[in-house]
Amino acid sequence: MADQYTWGLILGAVVGLVALYNLGLLAVYNFVMKNKNDDDADSLLTKSRAAKTASAVDGECGSNAVGDADVIIVGAGVAGAALAHTLGKDGRRVHVIERDLSEPDRIVGELLQPGGYLKLIELGLADCLETIDAQRVFGYAIFKDGESAQLRYPLEKFHSDVSGRSFHNGRFIQRMREKAASLPNVRLEQGTVTSLLEQKGTIKGVQYKTKAGQEVTAYAPLTIVCDGCFSNLRRSLCNPQVDVPSCFVGLVLENCELPYANSGHVILANPSPILFYPISSTEVRCLVDVPGQKVPSISSGEMANYLKTVVAPQVPPQIYDSFVAAIDKGNIRTMPNRSMPAAPQPTPGALLMGDAFNMRHPLTGGGMTVALSDIVLLRDLLRPLRNLNDAPALCKYLESFYTLRKPVSSTINTLAGALYRVFCASPDEARKEMRDACFDYLSLGGICASGPISLLSGLNPRPLSLVVHFFAVAIYAVGRLLLPFPSPHRIWIGARIILGASGIIFPIIKAEGVRQMFFPATIPAYYRAPPVK
Repeated sequence: MADQYTWGLILGAVVGLVALYNLGLLAVYNFVMKNKNDDDADSLLTKSRAAKTASAVDGECGSNAVGDADVIIVGAGVAGAALAHTLGKDGRRVHVIERDLSEPDRIVGELLQPGGYLKLIELGLADCLETIDAQRVFGYAIFKDGESAQLRYPLEKFHSDVSGRSFHNGRFIQRMREKAASLPNVRLEQGTVTSLLEQKGTIKGVQYKTKAGQEVTAYAPLTIVCDGCFSNLRRSLCNPQVDVPSCFVGLVLENCELPYANSGHVILANPSPILFYPISSTEVRCLVDVPGQKVPSISSGEMANYLKTVVAPQVPPQIYDSFVAAIDKGNIRTMPNRSMPAAPQPTPGALLMGDAFNMRHPLTGGGMTVALSDIVLLRDLLRPLRNLNDAPALCKYLESFYTLRKPVSSTINTLAGALYRVFCASPDEARKEMRDACFDYLSLGGICASGPISLLSGLNPRPLSLVVHFFAVAIYAVGRLLLPFPSPHRIWIGARIILGASGIIFPIIKAEGVRQMFFPATIPAYYRAPPVK
């Protein structure tokens, strides 16, 4: 055993040095080379027209113009509504324009991690969860091949009320909209923004169509675009590179008792994960991941057959009957899972936030945590400013936003992308070993469980800790292969595990920005001070 332990230490040291060396090379490459972003054909399934940036002419206000706001917010989803309340509470005059003010009906955005809940408390919005039958979530249960492991959030150092929350997304958004609209200086209006108004390179406001169909222009020193994953305005403010690795198929299970109460459930199924979590006291959301951009047809019955024959046999027995009943009920929904690294083009007078700006695979439920963290950061950056009228100076100052947000956003984004790749089934022997090792590593408990779950929960947004745990899983997988007796074949598989792990995480880190993730203090924008005026 001592020899095995020694060999494990030597192997761990070698692999760690290789990983750090690769990371150093990647950092140098990222610093020297410019990131090239392909103009992705962003095929958005939206009812809005594809909007192009319009030019505003001096003095073009006319009778259908509004210009008494400090900030225009496009979109009143989770990010937009929370931002409107936050800025309004700080005394800003806020004009929110939302395409549809009726209650949304979505199959994602229903799980708020504990880190996001802490941000919600900081923003004064925690009471929005009190009347919507939100359920407390204390961790996850992971299932693979009939075995299970429970991972609890490390909440010992927090108030007893702190935990994750799961709920109906639409109910949560409506409560935040109501709270934002209750402020006298926040105006919430239904309308469809068709374009940003640009004058000499500065965004001056928006052009939108009211609910009655009237074309109106609205002006403000700062326009913040929060119109979600199907944004038709983001191309004016960033270089979008949208990837759609899979789709979610959503069901609602009624009166279903999950194996572990107050927990999210992740089934490592074939070909990809299945999620279960409560969204009310009587309902459980099921999300079946289907790799690729095409899903079986719902109308032809192909989807129901796929769910019954391929998916149902892989769900825990306690859930099986409720799962089949939900399929028979027929309320099956689908949604593409989008991933898009933040690639901002700092533009005077405008800012992107929420899913319009940055998306990650929703497997880990981190989207709302990132959005709320961004709002807290933006609020703190804007608070020292008396007015926002100097657009160029404000734009330069807010470049710090893109660097300061990285510890939280890059940790959650990288974890989501890496975990999805590891959790998907694969015929490749090295990928299979990595998947099995990940489950067994989390099952060890202690720091092997609390470390990754604290990253996922948003309670420990440290990119370096993420890299350490990710390669610890890879080393654990290699160690299991080589002990007690290494063979040429096992050594070859072990080498492929390390190469595969590097191939998963390093491209994600590169897209996020190596310097911003690990060396933010080397970015000049990190030290930007508020404009004097």
